[in-house]
Amino acid sequence: MPKSSVVNMSGDIVGEIELSDSIFGIEPNLAVLHESIVAYQINQRQGNKSTLTRAEVSGGGRKPWRQKGTGHARQGSTRAPHWRHGGVVFAPKPREFSVNLNKKVRKLAMRSALSLKAKNCEIVVFDDILLENYKTKVIYNMLESVNAVKKSFIILHKLNRFVIRSSSNIPGVTTSQVQDLCAYCVFYGGKLLITKQAVAQIGEMCA
Repeated sequence: MPKSSVVNMSGDIVGEIELSDSIFGIEPNLAVLHESIVAYQINQRQGNKSTLTRAEVSGGGRKPWRQKGTGHARQGSTRAPHWRHGGVVFAPKPREFSVNLNKKVRKLAMRSALSLKAKNCEIVVFDDILLENYKTKVIYNMLESVNAVKKSFIILHKLNRFVIRSSSNIPGVTTSQVQDLCAYCVFYGGKLLITKQAVAQIGEMCA
């Protein structure tokens, strides 16, 4: 069972925690992880683009000139696609892009992402991450103490608006609660900074 040191916000080791083999120590399933990441990216698409076909563009109700005798090519409407202000051929319309993954697939993808992070020594467990007011400097010093200033992902066991707002001022740092986690966020989040209580919650979520 992999172990990790528990540190405080100053970076001092204050204990040790055992990480579950079934969550942080499995052989990562890269195919499932890829499927989960692609599904997440697809689900970010809004699908609300919309343009007008020739039937929906206003105007063009009469023939612009008579059929014969003008020397021009015959035309039936000024709203045909090849005219300026005409409609769009095969105009894109609003559609739903979202896809759903099986719950077991989502859990396996999450365990695979967490195991990859553990294998690469990119997980730091804190006894707690807590602020009582807005202090970006405190969060920055905490990141510095564990060499996670460049890119990091803070995972909280409960909502703390002071930590979230203070972290948002630092480029490359994101925060999340356990219930909002996804494999994409874990995989691309950088170094994971997890509270000890959040580790227990992740164990229950991925069981």
